[in-house]
Amino acid sequence: MQAPLSSKFKSASRRPLRAKLIFNVSSGRPEESPQQLSSIISEMQDHQILPEVYIVRPDSNLETVVHNAIKTGIKLIVVAGGDGTIDSVMGAMIGSDATLGIIPTGTRNNVAFNLGIPGDIVNSVDLLRQGHRLKIDVGRVHCGHSHHWFLEAAALGLLSDLYPMADDFQHGDLTQIGGLLSTLVSSTPSHLRINLDRHKHITMTAHMMLITNMPFLGPHFQISPEVSFNDGHLDIFTFSDMSKLNMLSYAMLSHGGLVEDAGIKHHRAKHIKIVSNPQMPVLADGLLLGEGPLSVHIHPRALTVMSGSALTGQTQMSAWTDSKVTVNG
Repeated sequence: MQAPLSSKFKSASRRPLRAKLIFNVSSGRPEESPQQLSSIISEMQDHQILPEVYIVRPDSNLETVVHNAIKTGIKLIVVAGGDGTIDSVMGAMIGSDATLGIIPTGTRNNVAFNLGIPGDIVNSVDLLRQGHRLKIDVGRVHCGHSHHWFLEAAALGLLSDLYPMADDFQHGDLTQIGGLLSTLVSSTPSHLRINLDRHKHITMTAHMMLITNMPFLGPHFQISPEVSFNDGHLDIFTFSDMSKLNMLSYAMLSHGGLVEDAGIKHHRAKHIKIVSNPQMPVLADGLLLGEGPLSVHIHPRALTVMSGSALTGQTQMSAWTDSKVTVNG
């Protein structure tokens, strides 16, 4: 698919824009990576974007790569990869004047989906110039000596146990189905003491708890249409008095999101502290942080991203930073 000629003529008249392109050859289908990289660079050049390419390796420290790029004056950091690659990059951009661009080449591409970024290279590169510059909220979770920024969600309990195996299963490792079933059967609930914004206290017994920042998680499952990444709050969903089978059935059959009822409660807060007994495992955007007490905080408008004109699952347009600002260099 080629960009329209009028778009190319318009791009040719723009001032060149430097960018750091972080390309993950392991995202999505690795065998397609050479052609993807060639297409991305070609499209960026058509839009007068001059990329400095960094190929992700297993030992890469992407936060250092981003820090160094920003120090040299680069204002646009472009990630060509999946949600995990974005997660490894965005921590270095929190609070900076750099903008994150996304070319989704991963498996789920859930962050791109939430931001209204199309899944093809031509249109996602076009958004680097024509899209909206948007400031979004970012979560921060602390568990023991571990801490992590997250865009999508933090989970406590059963979800944290199941996620790594489910992720492997989604990537084709069918041997994980036995582990999934075994973990589900053997899991036990914990007693939770939850403090919201230092004044609301909740005690309950549950198998899991979910703290979300984006409305769609995992394989584009809508948690709730009420969840927003630009409202300055986190959305907390607690699951009590529900059997494990009921929870799985609910997740599989609920296409419109989680609905508050006797077993599921929805809260909103900026600061959350949780103590579990027995201690539950903690997960943030797919990364296991360990077990123990945790605190979670929202950092409003902490990350600047390029998004599509229609944000998936978002009903308000108040998120735009300066009406419709484009990155023109």
